[in-house]
Amino acid sequence: MRIILQRVKQSRVEVEGKAVGQIGEGLLVLLGVGKEDQEQDVDYLVDKVVNLRIFEDEEGKMNNSVIDSGGEILVVSQFTLFGDCRKGRRPSYDRAAPPELAENLYELFVQKIKDRGIKVETGKFRAMMDVSLTNWGPVTLNLDSKKLF
Repeated sequence: MRIILQRVKQSRVEVEGKAVGQIGEGLLVLLGVGKEDQEQDVDYLVDKVVNLRIFEDEEGKMNNSVIDSGGEILVVSQFTLFGDCRKGRRPSYDRAAPPELAENLYELFVQKIKDRGIKVETGKFRAMMDVSLTNWGPVTLNLDSKKLF
């Protein structure tokens, strides 16, 4: 699994002009699922996302997690995170999971974050979405459950 994680002041996702998910301060998670991914990949990334210390404490240092700060999380599926652009000019998506597997692991990821008591909003799986955000910092991080980066 791969994630682009952005600390946001607000974020919103729309489908056909209608908001399907929106949050205030917290994290925007763009989540891609690979064909080799399993539940342990979900567990690793859920733990990483909810515990990353990228929110400021009372001294202005990044010492707090989204849990500590009381933030929210917006999770948006993004299979293009597995786009391989090394050859040619058209990305290859051979390493992306088929939709059935991807949706199951995406839903599991969302549920496991909710189980930790965090407010979670989502986009709509397999839909064309418009995502807006105010990146706070900016803080943007890449995560990979196989620890490739």
